Amino acid sequence: MPQKKSSATIADNRKARHDYFVLETYEAGIELVGTEVKSIRQGGANLKDAWISIENGEAVIKQMHISPYEKGNIFNKDPYRERRLLLHKREILKLLGLVKQSGLTLIPLSLYFKGSRVKVSVGVCKGKKLYDKREDMANRAAQRDIERAVKNSIS
Repeated sequence: MPQKKSSATIADNRKARHDYFVLETYEAGIELVGTEVKSIRQGGANLKDAWISIENGEAVIKQMHISPYEKGNIFNKDPYRERRLLLHKREILKLLGLVKQSGLTLIPLSLYFKGSRVKVSVGVCKGKKLYDKREDMANRAAQRDIERAVKNSIS
């Protein structure tokens, strides 16, 4: 009998979709220590200002905050330390090429469990201009109004 792989979202970077156009997404593992995993299970992760860079052939996530584990004492690490992302070499080289040539950026979109492992959804993103953000907000408001009208007409 095959085992089911459960997927539970831990943290979502909603600001990323507001500030950037997401062109592609990749799934990456993340290198964590034990107390960080325990803290993540309690919901102590934040991706708000996080970004990803490629240094020395390795993808590294920066400015991701993982709260110190309450019972972790001396084993707790710095909440903002750089953490390696686990990607295949060809994926890293492809991402490096996109970032260098096209002026795109790598942003973590969400942090989630896949089975017992912590995964990061990495977005290849292009920055939005102010008028793009305004247009996006107007579209969302119009969509909300349509949904509200449909819901009220059914009731």
